[in-house]
Amino acid sequence: MKLRTTFIVVAAAFTIGSANAQTNAPEGYTKASITLANGMVQSGYIKDNIKKSAAIIFVDETGGNKKTYEGGDINGLTIDAVNFICINGDFFKTICTGKLCFVQKASNAAGKASYNGNEAVFNNGTEGKIGDYFIYADKKLKLLNKKSVETFISTDLTGCAAAIEKAKAINGDIAKLQEAVEIYNNYTVK
Repeated sequence: MKLRTTFIVVAAAFTIGSANAQTNAPEGYTKASITLANGMVQSGYIKDNIKKSAAIIFVDETGGNKKTYEGGDINGLTIDAVNFICINGDFFKTICTGKLCFVQKASNAAGKASYNGNEAVFNNGTEGKIGDYFIYADKKLKLLNKKSVETFISTDLTGCAAAIEKAKAINGDIAKLQEAVEIYNNYTVK
């Protein structure tokens, strides 16, 4: 009788402990936090479908409450130490922040349908393709490419000679503009 009672108590404790704390991510999910459109932050686990469908599947920390969020439904998310912001339904990896945010497009929501009742509404998304770099400032997104770099340097980096010099030395490697943007952001903080 004592053995049976002990077994029941141990089994119950194990079951309650398992239900109260989700210590491992569900299979196929990664630890993350999302910032909802209302500014509330929720921690849990996500299945990353950013590149494939401009969406994530979110499961709260208890392993329940599974929900799909599209880029238009949230303001951003953090996966490990990588931050993403959502603009017009698309996810952008945040490379550096400040007065100018240097971001890289991670999804393409153009042509994606969402529904307002029975009516389909198609998302225009943002310009560019996955992997393109952008500057995000004053709620405006600017595509950076070989054609637009000179305009970016002459208009957005004005007043900071070190940032302009660094930007002119990139030799067509748009990813290296990150260094110039960081210099500019440090300059504008002073």
